[in-house]
Amino acid sequence: MMTRKTGLVLATLTGALLAMACGSNGYGGSTAPPPAGNTVAATPSLTFTPGTLPVNVGETVTFAFGSVPHNVFFTQQAGAPADIAGNNTNVSITRVFATAGTYTYTCHIHPSMRGTIEVR
Repeated sequence: MMTRKTGLVLATLTGALLAMACGSNGYGGSTAPPPAGNTVAATPSLTFTPGTLPVNVGETVTFAFGSVPHNVFFTQQAGAPADIAGNNTNVSITRVFATAGTYTYTCHIHPSMRGTIEVR
């Protein structure tokens, strides 16, 4: 017997799976919604999404890497967090931004990929 809670869970999972199936393959077409919260997605279409992320001092930013390898190297300046080196796939790595400022970063694998964290 299906309970109301089980039905709600199944409906939620079905909706999520349908939304994922209708997403982009990285070659045009529809785009996925922007990442939630303080998350920057390194996308298969070779962009950081969002391109600029405003956060407050002391907040954590999650860099989400999918199936295409990426990394994050910050422009050297006081207060910049540690780089995220390597060929990161299917992982999420966090960095804390403890000092106000504007921090730019690039992917060394794909040098045209650039992003900014604005810490207020």
